[in-house]
Amino acid sequence: MKGFRSPGAAQRFLSVFSGVSPHFRPRRQLMPAHHYRAEMTVRFAIWEQITGVAGLSTTA
Repeated sequence: MKGFRSPGAAQRFLSVFSGVSPHFRPRRQLMPAHHYRAEMTVRFAIWEQITGVAGLSTTA
């Protein structure tokens, strides 16, 4: 089970991961590098808005 405590924990993680993972894996072979970089910039900005990471302080 690769470090998961139970099959249920693995299932909960995988159910979320399967929805998030494609967001960060565009079909790279189908686009030039500059389009890929621009697309990833947009996708990470969207992710920061969704998760609220953009509003967090980086100082400890």
